[in-house]
Amino acid sequence: SHLLFPGCELTASTKSYTFQVDKEDDSDHVLALSVVCLRDGAKDECNVVEIVGRNHKNQEITVPVANLKLSCQPLLSLDNFKLQPPVTFRLAAGSGPVHLAGWHQIVHRDDGSFEEDDDLSEEDEEELPPIMPAKK
Repeated sequence: SHLLFPGCELTASTKSYTFQVDKEDDSDHVLALSVVCLRDGAKDECNVVEIVGRNHKNQEITVPVANLKLSCQPLLSLDNFKLQPPVTFRLAAGSGPVHLAGWHQIVHRDDGSFEEDDDLSEEDEEELPPIMPAKK
């Protein structure tokens, strides 16, 4: 199921926002970031947004994802950039306001829709036509 991520706003007074899920929850969660944009009242300065998360070795990493400036790039589409919660969004430079929006997906591990039937049985493999070389 997809849930809208209500988003967050980063400003000079609220420089970070952490999205986290209940540790007792045994579901898989994905947070997808769609848009980062400057809001009304933003100054013409560089506003750098970075993400603080964990890599595959469970080490904390920080990655800048947007450098917005009112006069040249007030909005950035991130095409549903997927993240594993917990994740922190931080305004590393600038005073904002910067708005972040996206969606949150919850996949219950006992839900059969999580598993896909990509495996072909031996019978199915035999029915596939052979791959022919391209004609020149």
